[in-house]
Amino acid sequence: MKRFAFALATGLFSAAPALASEPLTLILDWYVNPDHAPIILAQERGFFADQGLEVEIIAPADPTEPPKLVAAGRADLAVSYQPQLHLQVHEGLPLIRVGTLIATPLNCLMVHADGPVQSLGDLRGKKIGYSVSGVEEAMMSAMLASVDLTMADVEMINVNWSLTPSLLTGQVDAVIGAFRNFELTQMRLAGAGGRCFYPEENGLPTYDELIFIANAESLDHDRINRFLAAVGQAGEYMLNHPEEAFTIFAASGPDLSDELNARAWSDTLPRFAHSPAALDHGRYARFEAFLHAAGLIPSILPVEKLAIDPGAKR
Repeated sequence: MKRFAFALATGLFSAAPALASEPLTLILDWYVNPDHAPIILAQERGFFADQGLEVEIIAPADPTEPPKLVAAGRADLAVSYQPQLHLQVHEGLPLIRVGTLIATPLNCLMVHADGPVQSLGDLRGKKIGYSVSGVEEAMMSAMLASVDLTMADVEMINVNWSLTPSLLTGQVDAVIGAFRNFELTQMRLAGAGGRCFYPEENGLPTYDELIFIANAESLDHDRINRFLAAVGQAGEYMLNHPEEAFTIFAASGPDLSDELNARAWSDTLPRFAHSPAALDHGRYARFEAFLHAAGLIPSILPVEKLAIDPGAKR
């Protein structure tokens, strides 16, 4: 079995001569978990190799770095998030969406199931933890507006990446940015019940949670299309053989067979893009308009500046 590099190392991106296969470097958004299952299955089942690719899969030491590495030409592709992509393109980074990994939102506002927040209206005067400024605050603002509240009615607290612990310990009353396929299970495993309020049901347009991004100034359509074909093939294998697929995935790295990952696998399986290259043009246009209305971007870019289907006729 191929193994994966789990941290960035000096000289990692130095080019190696291609032999039978072409090299491609992919930076994940986080450590390997079931969100990345089609990528891992494509590697383990040899689907990348069948496409003539030698894919190096790297988990970042810093989860904010992957888009910057792609923009700097130090990685071919990265797993990222649609909401962040809009902001980063407006900041001037030469990035573009070339594929979708998870085609539904995962982000949610999480609270204690039996706590004082039983509706969004109960958030008045409460403390809300968050990890990523900008998009998560815009999401929170839109969700509050759906019940006639504003950001002035709550206290936002940056808890870094400690979303579940900050809620469990009572540091905050709710957290925005929790993934419904992970943090809810973490709450249950810690002996507490959690519940989610979903952004797409409370004031926000729906969006792709996890996407593949490339450098818009140096697109290699052929290699990207072959990469996405392998990811799509892995997704089909997972749907047809979920138990076998999880066994392969769990054996590919340490701790991937624990209870959290096993439950997350089942919760995530229906959410993967069935056609990774396919682009929902309206979805990107609507989210761009939402960010503009929220005052987070100065103008509205055409979708082709944000996202493409790399296999479409050019």
